[in-house]
Amino acid sequence: MTYFINPPPRVAFPPEGRVGVLLINLGTPDSTGYFAVRRYLKEFLSDRRVVEMSPLLWQPLLQSLVLTRRPFKSGHNYRLIWDKEKHASPLRVYTERQADRLARRLEKDSIPVAWGMRYGDPTIEQAVTHLMKQGCDRIVSLPLYPQYSASTTATAQDQLFRVLMRLRRQPSIVTVPAFPDHPVFIKALADSVRSKLSGLDFKPQRLVLSFHGLPEFFIKKGDPYLEDCLRTAKALREALDLTEEQAPVVFQSRFGPTKWIKPYITPYVKALPKQNITKIAVLTPGFMTDCIETLDEIDRELREEFMEVGGEAFAYIPCLNDSEGAIETLETVARQAMKAFL
Repeated sequence: MTYFINPPPRVAFPPEGRVGVLLINLGTPDSTGYFAVRRYLKEFLSDRRVVEMSPLLWQPLLQSLVLTRRPFKSGHNYRLIWDKEKHASPLRVYTERQADRLARRLEKDSIPVAWGMRYGDPTIEQAVTHLMKQGCDRIVSLPLYPQYSASTTATAQDQLFRVLMRLRRQPSIVTVPAFPDHPVFIKALADSVRSKLSGLDFKPQRLVLSFHGLPEFFIKKGDPYLEDCLRTAKALREALDLTEEQAPVVFQSRFGPTKWIKPYITPYVKALPKQNITKIAVLTPGFMTDCIETLDEIDRELREEFMEVGGEAFAYIPCLNDSEGAIETLETVARQAMKAFL
């Protein structure tokens, strides 16, 4: 949770006003140390959008069990993927690069770009303040989640509006809707798949499309996430001329005893060698940037588990990150949203 200690700065907008773009990503610990990871997990797992359980029941478990043990394991896993040159997680590195590259594209139109994290630093408040100090009286909010979920998109917007609630003079806000099957996004994904597969020394028998999982009851309550994931998968299959069997959908990162949407990725992939499917590629089209879930959980853990049960070849296809396709996608959806200001 973000606490406001000092009052927000007074900002005078220029008479003509200005549009700015705000990129919002999930967040990351500041380091791999126990206390940095614990701070991050505490903020993340205390979000009622993420864990929909009464705080009276959840907080004692979180404080006594989860936050005493999990930071050790998570810190170890972060160290495996940490960018030692940048002293930051890949998610932070790629988000900053996306913002920098997008800013260069929009510079000719005098549109600044800022980026903030839902959990951790830099905060959404800092990003909004940065844009307002540059004279932005209109802001396009772009959560970096192609598929909508209350646990990702909505909580990012919640935090943005908490910041606005503190301002005497608020900028106008347009929020970019989810873009699960936007043609530019699908083209970027398809191009990245073709590029990666063309460089392999084997032909995958399956292109596994893995999305972050959600508890089943989220979907039953009306969360459109599953529908969005299936829209992405359908459009991508059509772009690559693949069947549902050739490019199946699975879900990763199940946590706790609650039933999550299926099929779960690990049992699905571990069963493939028994079906004579020993060469696979895995794509995570729900992530715009590589992170601990993609680089550790998929590219390391899942790879090892697949090879241990008879897999012969495993390829992980990176997220769009700061590729040309990623920036083209972000510029396109941002400019479409800006039309609302006209």
